[in-house]
Amino acid sequence: MPNETLTTQCAIAGGGPAGMMLGFLLARAGIDVVVLEKHADFLRDFRGDTIHPSTLEIMYELGILDDFLKRPRQEVRTLAGQIGDERVTLADFSHLPTHCRFISLMPQWDFLDFLAGKARSFPRFHLKMRARVTDLLMEDGRVLGLQAETPEGPIEIRADLVVGADGRHSDVRTRAGLKVEDFGAPMDVVWFRLSKHASDGQQLLGRIQAGVVFVTLDRGDYWQCAYVIPKGGFEQLRDRGLEAFRAAIAALNPEFADRLQEIVWRYVCSTP
Repeated sequence: MPNETLTTQCAIAGGGPAGMMLGFLLARAGIDVVVLEKHADFLRDFRGDTIHPSTLEIMYELGILDDFLKRPRQEVRTLAGQIGDERVTLADFSHLPTHCRFISLMPQWDFLDFLAGKARSFPRFHLKMRARVTDLLMEDGRVLGLQAETPEGPIEIRADLVVGADGRHSDVRTRAGLKVEDFGAPMDVVWFRLSKHASDGQQLLGRIQAGVVFVTLDRGDYWQCAYVIPKGGFEQLRDRGLEAFRAAIAALNPEFADRLQEIVWRYVCSTP
């Protein structure tokens, strides 16, 4: 038996960018909404941190852009890369017909904290952290809500509408029996971080050579790095050895040669 039963108009499983933005928009429109997030906070590494001009324009239309721009972040007005031996400008946002002609770089956890703070200003928004959705409430083939586990015990959320925004491995989607349409992304990404030194120059966003793409994102006190490999190619990469991988990174970016011992095998994040 549940320890608590809540009733709402919309229950959202997942407090990522999609779930939090939907919760904010619904509460802003006067709709009672409960967002359930299984973690205690939003602090997770290797997540998207680019907020594009089109998203910034939506925030302007919603009246929250000025407050967002006061948050610690970075602005990227042009994107440069290196293809072979040639440095090229990949994008120049100065020509866009928007209020913000740049990409804003902000760790995803900071962006979600910002959205949660804005959403909480509406009395019909409810965010429950450490609430892991375990199942759907079903009756006569209809979805009536969600079941979730919390530190205080199981709860039920009865809702007119249930939204699964719980990621690529969605439990809500699985429980609902919905099928995934796989478009077959042809790549995997090996993520790692390297310390940032005061002597580091401005890094190129991407370095592209035959069969290799290497991306660096400035996280303030460290570089978040992405090494793109063929789909399913991590085992082959690991079989060649860690020193071979470090040497490949050094060849792509000689400035990092003095800190490559920081790279260790941990895991590989696959693209959706």
